[in-house]
Amino acid sequence: MPDSLYIHIPFCIRKCIYCDFFSMPYDESSAKSYVNALCRELILKKDFAYTLKTVFIGGGTPSLLPDECLKQLFICMKDNFGFSSDIEITIEANPGTINESKINTLLSLGVKRLSIGIQSFNDNELKTLGRIHSSEDALSSIEMIKDAGINNISVDLMYGIPGQTMESWKDSLLKATGVSPTHISTYELTPEEKTPLSRFIESGEVIMLGEDLILEMYNHAIDYLGGCGYKQYEISNFAMPGFECMHNLNYWDRGEYIGTGAGAHSFINEIRSMNTKNIKSYIETPTEGKSVEMESIRVFPPEALKEFIFLGLRKIEGININKLISTLARGDIGGCSSLLDASKELTTEGYLEFDRGYLRLTRKGLVVSNTVIVKLFEKFGL
Repeated sequence: MPDSLYIHIPFCIRKCIYCDFFSMPYDESSAKSYVNALCRELILKKDFAYTLKTVFIGGGTPSLLPDECLKQLFICMKDNFGFSSDIEITIEANPGTINESKINTLLSLGVKRLSIGIQSFNDNELKTLGRIHSSEDALSSIEMIKDAGINNISVDLMYGIPGQTMESWKDSLLKATGVSPTHISTYELTPEEKTPLSRFIESGEVIMLGEDLILEMYNHAIDYLGGCGYKQYEISNFAMPGFECMHNLNYWDRGEYIGTGAGAHSFINEIRSMNTKNIKSYIETPTEGKSVEMESIRVFPPEALKEFIFLGLRKIEGININKLISTLARGDIGGCSSLLDASKELTTEGYLEFDRGYLRLTRKGLVVSNTVIVKLFEKFGL
């Protein structure tokens, strides 16, 4: 049974040009009705979980919720789920949507980790992305959070932004480490279908950076953050020792989790399901006692193995071969030696390595991870 819970809050002040997550414009009335529906779904799913070890409230912009809605949501969680003594509770927030009152409310509810969507400390780059905050807003928000007593802070940064230079990327990293977050995520800007960014690229209004510069930015982040004491534990994530995101590690370990909220995903008993993205339907359905799930797919052994490999190779430590052996045995789809045989050429070429019971991407493989994983699947016959 799962011990991780994800809660999706789909409201934003304004959708960024690159975002393909499910979100909608914020209004207080809709937010209150939505939280009522969330609580009904939480009650319906209370028997699906063990004592919770992690809760992640993402979006959208969860920090937009009124204090009364946040309190209602946490009361519902605590009334219906057990919390471990060292539970990790994370909530996403954007600069400009939090104040001292909101931070104190979160503290009183037991939130000890904030994930701040900064993306850049360059105002021109923020405008390009369609962000609503400035670099100064970001710095003052982090200072406010730390002054209130929350020191476990994750900062999101983005590279590959149109118009971004190596110098501006270095400056964003410098300013990020200057405020001493415990965790930093660095994401390459990737155009997703049906987003404004994708349309701007097609029309020629926006020109993306060249691949060589993007790889240089990624490599610099690895070297610079490592030199500042941050351990890279996943392709895009760096943390001070002991501050890795346990909720996300559960995803990469292919652990089970409960997803609640419109558009949220769950993974329980080898079944992946997704809730409806229709807000009206989501708000009304739990009242009728019906499931809010719009689709449900059983993951059969070959696909489960692909997930195990793809997710496991995202982690810097790589795939635990002993765990893989048990996965293969349960699925009756071949031996572990087959995977190691399939990886020999990629290992010889320097993209993979096998060490102390783990198969992992090398530094050379990290920067082209998707290509390496696709080739591995082809050679393994998946």
